[in-house]
Amino acid sequence: MAVLILCSMTACCNSLNYNCILAHSKASAFSHKNVSFGGRKIENCKVLPYCYVVTWKKRRKQKLGFYVMKSSSEMVAKGKYKNSLSSDEVSRVLKSISDPKSALSYFKSVAELPNVVHTTETCNHMLEVLRVHGMVEDMRFVFEFMQKQIIKRDLNTYLTVFKGLDIRGGLRQAPFGLDRMRNVGFVLNAYSYNGLIHLLLQSGFSREALQVYRRMVSEGLKPSLKTYSALMVASGKKRDIGTVMDLLEEMEALGLKPNVYTFTICIRVLGRAGKINEAFGILKRMDDLGCGPDVVTYTVLIDALCNTGRLDQAKEIFLKMKVSNHKPDRITYITLLDKFSDCEDLDSVKGFWNEMEADGYAPDVVTFTILINALCKVGNLEEAFDMLELMRKQGVSPNLHTYNTLICGLLRVNKVDEALELFTNLESLGIKATAYTYILFINYYGKSGDHRKALETFEKMKARGIVPNVIACNASLYSLAEAGRLGEAKSIFDGLKSSGLAPDSVTYNMMMKCYSKVGQVDEAIKLLSEMLENQCEPDVIVINSLIDMLFKAGRVDEAWEMFYKMKDMKLAPSVVTFNTLIAGLGKEGQVQRAVELFESMTRHGCHPNTITFNTLLDCLCKNDEVDLALKMLYEMMARNCTPDVLTYNTIIHGFIKENRVKDAIWVFYQMKKLLYPDYVTVCTLLPGVVKDGQVMDAFKIAQDFFYQDGIDTNSSFWEDLMSGILVEAGIDKAVLFAETLTCNKICKDDSILVPLIRNLCRHKKAILARDLFAKFKNMGVIPTPRAYNLLIDGLFEVHATETAWDLFEEMKSIGCSPDISTYNLLLDACGNSSNIDKLFEVYEEMIFRGCKPTTITQNIVLSGLVKSNNIERAMDMYYDLISSDFRPTPCTYGPLIDGLLKLGRLEEAKQLFEEMLDYGCKANCAIYNILLNGYGKAGDVDAACELFKRMVKEGIRPDLKSYTILVDCLCLVGRVDDAMHYFEELKSTGLDPDLVSYNLMINGLGRSGRVEEALSLLDEMRSRGISPDLYTYNSLILNLGTFGMVERAGKFYEELQLMGFEPNVFTYNALIRGYSVSGNSDHAYAVYKQMMIGGCNPNMGTFAQLPNHQS
Repeated sequence: MAVLILCSMTACCNSLNYNCILAHSKASAFSHKNVSFGGRKIENCKVLPYCYVVTWKKRRKQKLGFYVMKSSSEMVAKGKYKNSLSSDEVSRVLKSISDPKSALSYFKSVAELPNVVHTTETCNHMLEVLRVHGMVEDMRFVFEFMQKQIIKRDLNTYLTVFKGLDIRGGLRQAPFGLDRMRNVGFVLNAYSYNGLIHLLLQSGFSREALQVYRRMVSEGLKPSLKTYSALMVASGKKRDIGTVMDLLEEMEALGLKPNVYTFTICIRVLGRAGKINEAFGILKRMDDLGCGPDVVTYTVLIDALCNTGRLDQAKEIFLKMKVSNHKPDRITYITLLDKFSDCEDLDSVKGFWNEMEADGYAPDVVTFTILINALCKVGNLEEAFDMLELMRKQGVSPNLHTYNTLICGLLRVNKVDEALELFTNLESLGIKATAYTYILFINYYGKSGDHRKALETFEKMKARGIVPNVIACNASLYSLAEAGRLGEAKSIFDGLKSSGLAPDSVTYNMMMKCYSKVGQVDEAIKLLSEMLENQCEPDVIVINSLIDMLFKAGRVDEAWEMFYKMKDMKLAPSVVTFNTLIAGLGKEGQVQRAVELFESMTRHGCHPNTITFNTLLDCLCKNDEVDLALKMLYEMMARNCTPDVLTYNTIIHGFIKENRVKDAIWVFYQMKKLLYPDYVTVCTLLPGVVKDGQVMDAFKIAQDFFYQDGIDTNSSFWEDLMSGILVEAGIDKAVLFAETLTCNKICKDDSILVPLIRNLCRHKKAILARDLFAKFKNMGVIPTPRAYNLLIDGLFEVHATETAWDLFEEMKSIGCSPDISTYNLLLDACGNSSNIDKLFEVYEEMIFRGCKPTTITQNIVLSGLVKSNNIERAMDMYYDLISSDFRPTPCTYGPLIDGLLKLGRLEEAKQLFEEMLDYGCKANCAIYNILLNGYGKAGDVDAACELFKRMVKEGIRPDLKSYTILVDCLCLVGRVDDAMHYFEELKSTGLDPDLVSYNLMINGLGRSGRVEEALSLLDEMRSRGISPDLYTYNSLILNLGTFGMVERAGKFYEELQLMGFEPNVFTYNALIRGYSVSGNSDHAYAVYKQMMIGGCNPNMGTFAQLPNHQS
C-alpha cells in the first residue's frame, strides 16, 4: 500500500514543478496545468495540509480542489493569500525525512524559492544527513549554497564538514582541514574565511586562526577590518607584539584603513608590554592620519602609563582629555582611581574622586570600593570603615567585593580576629561569601606559615557547598608548596581536575614548586608536558621556575635546553629568566658566558634591572673579577640603573676576599655618599679591616654605624660581627677590636664577649677564656647567664671542674641568676662524675630558686643515675615522673634501656621499649641502635636481626651505626655471610661505610679465614678515599699470620710504619704470633727484640705468643 505524504502548500506548489514524496514508491513529477500521478491524470486536485497522511486507495476517487499559486511568493487558497514558508516549517519537514536523496531534493526545492528560507540550522541538518551517508559532493553543494546566500557558517557547520572528510581533532585542525576541503572542491570565500577565523579565536585557537588568515591572504582574499581587529586582540593577549604590528602593516598594505579601534588595540598591546614610547608613536600616527583618539584610546593609554609606573604622564594625559573635546567617562575615572590606589597614592585618589564628582559622576559601589581599598592599602582602616558608613548613608549598598576589600585590609595588618568577625557577619548583612572570600584567608594563612589553618579553611569552604575555583586551589597549593607537602597538594590538584575545572599556569607552577621542594624535578618537568597536552599554554613564569629548579638540581644542560625551548613556545625571556641564567653561570664559574649573556639582553628587548647587575656582580666577585665588577658598577650608573646596598656589599666582599682592604674601604665611602650601610656591609667590611691590622679604622666605621639613624645594634649584630672577625682575623686581633669597643663604651653587654669565649672553649682553651672573661668584666662588661654557661661548659670539657663550680658560685654572688641551661650543665657534670649526692643537691637548689625542671633536665638526672649504676633509683624516678604530667622523649628511654641491657636484664629492657608508645613516645633510630647493640653483645643475634626488620617495617630508616652494630655482632658469632649481606645493604641504601664499618667487616672476614675477601675489601675501602688506620693493619697482620701468610703480614707491618703509624703492643703480638704459628722462632724473637728496642712494653699476651711459651 502506498502512503502519500503531501507537504505544505507552498512546498508542493512551485511555478516550475512540484514534487510529491511517496514512501515505498517513486515520486512522480506533475505540472501546474496537468498534474499526473502514478500515470493517471488528476484534475481539480486539492492539496492537503502540511504533513497530512492519507491512504491512497481510500482517497483515489475523491475529487480534490486544486488552486494554482498566483505569484512566486504567494499562494491563493479559497480567495485568500498565504505567506511564504517559514524556516521552522522547513526544518520540521527536513527532520521528518529519513531518505537522504529525498531530503536533498526537498532542500533544493526550498533553495530555489526567491526568498531565502534556509537557515544555519536547516543547512547544518542537511550537511549532517549527507555526512552520515557519505555524500561528500552533495555536502559541497550545501556549503556553496550557504556561501552564496550568505547563510552563517557556525561551529557545527565546519565540524560536520570535517567529520565528513575524515578530519579528526575538531576545529583546531582547521588549517589541515582546509587543505582537505580544497582537494574535494570546497572553495571558501572571504565571508567564510572571516567567520572561520572568528570561530577559532572564540575557541582560543589563536595560532590556528593566524594560519587560516595567512592562507586566506595567500589566496588573494581580503580579510575584514573586524577580522584584523580580532586577530590583533588575540595576539595582544599573548603579548605577541610582533604579530600585532605585522597585522597592522599587512592590513594597510591590502588597502584597509585602520580605524580608532584598531589603533587603540595597538596602544593597549604596546602599553601592556611596557613599550610606552612605541604606544605614543601610534598616538602620533593617529593624529597624522586624521584619526583622532577617543575616550577609550586615552583611557587605555592612561592604564598603560600607570602600569609602568609613569603616573605623572598619566596625569598629563588626563589633563589633556579635560581640556579637549573628550570628557573623561566613568571608566576613565575608575581606571585612575584603581591604578593610583594600587600605587598607594591616596592624595591623588582623593583628587580624582573630587574631579569625578565635579564632572557629574556620582560615586557608585565600584568607586567607593576602590577608595576603601586605597585607604586599606595605606593602613588607614578607620577611615575605610567610615567610608563604608558614608556609602550606606548615600544609599549605595556595599557588595561582597567591598567587604572582601575590608577583610583584605584587616589581614594585611594582621588583624585576623577582626577579619574573621567581619566574615562571620556577612550572612546577617545579606551577603553570601564566595570562594574569593575564603581565598583571602587561605592566602593569609599560607603566607604566614600556618599551613594547617590554610587547609582547614579550604576544607571549610568545600563543606559549605562552595565549589573551589582555580584561584582557591592555587592559594591552597601556594601554602602547601611552601611547606613541601606534596601529598596534600596532589590531592587538591587531582580534585581540581576531577571536578571539571582546568588548572591554569599558576596551578601548574605551584605544583612544580611542590615537586621541586621534595627533589622530584622530573615530575615537575612532566607537568609542563601535561600543560601543553591540555592546551594550557605555559607563561614565562612557569618556564623561569623550571629553569631555576633545574639549575638548583645541578642539571645545567637541561636548564639551558628549557631556555632555548622558549622561542618555540613563542615566549620572550623576561629579566627574571636572564637573572636566573646569569646566576647559574656564576655558580659554574663561567664568567665570560655570563657577561656575554648580560650583553645580549638588550638584543632580546629585555633591559637589565638592579637585580641583574647584582647577580652579575656576584658572579664576577666570586670568580676573582672584582675589577670588572667595579667597571660594571660604573656602567650600571650610566644606564640610569640605581645601585642598592646589595650592589655595594657585593663589591666590598669581592675586594675583601682578595685582601684589597684599601679598595674595599674606598667603595664603602663611595656608598655612604648615596646610601646608608646595613648590617651586612659592616659585617663584610670590618673582618677584613681588622685582619689588615687597621683596628682603629674598623672601630671608627663601627662607631659611625652605631650612631646611624634607624639602626638598632642589638646583641645579634655584635655577635655576628665578632664571629666574622674571629674567622678572618683570629683571636688576638678580635680581642683587641673588642677591647677598643668596650673601652669606648660602644658595646657594654657581653654580646662581643660570647663569640670569643665560644671560640676559645671550642679549641679547649677554657682557662684562657676564663681569664679573658675576668678582664672584660673588669672593663665594665656585664655578663649574662649565656656567657657564664658557655664558660662553665668549656671548663667541664677540659676537666677544670673546680673552676667551673667557682664560676657558678660567682655567678650567684653578683646577682646573675643561673637559668635552666646552667643547672642542666651542672647536673650533667654530676652525672658524668657519678656524684649523685651533689646531683640531687643541685636539683633541689634549682627548684628552690624557682627554676622549673624541663624534660631535658629530668632526662639528664635519669641518665646520671644510670651512669652511676643506680638503675633501680632511675627506674623509680621514671615511674614517679610518668605518673605526673611528664612527657617522656626518646632521650628519657635511651639511658634506661641501655642500663638494663648492660645488666643483662633483656626482658625488662624490651618491656620498657614496648611501653614507649603507651606514653606517646615513638622510638627513633637511636633507641633501636641501643637495643641492637644490647641484644648483639648479649649474644642474641637473632633477636637483634628481628629488631632491625621491625625498625625498617615501622618506617624508621637505619643509619650507619645501625648497620655497623649488626655487622659487628654477626661477625663476633661467626655469621660472616649475614654480616656481609648487611654490609652490602648498607651501601645500596645510599649510606657510605666509614672506617669503623670497613674494619669490622675486614676483621670478620679475616678471622673466618676469608683473607682474600678481606684484602679485596681493603682495596675497595681505599678506592673510596678511606685510609686504613692502626686497627686495620693489626687486624690484617693477625689474621694473615694466623692462616700462614706471615710474609704478607710482614709487608703490612712495614707499610704501616711507612704510613706514619707507631706499632703498638697488639701489632707486635700479632706478628710474633704469625711467626710462631709458622714455626719461625728466630723471626718471632727478632720482632720481640725490635719491640723492646722501640720502647713498647710487652704484656701477658706477648709472652704467650713466644715459641717457648706455646704448648
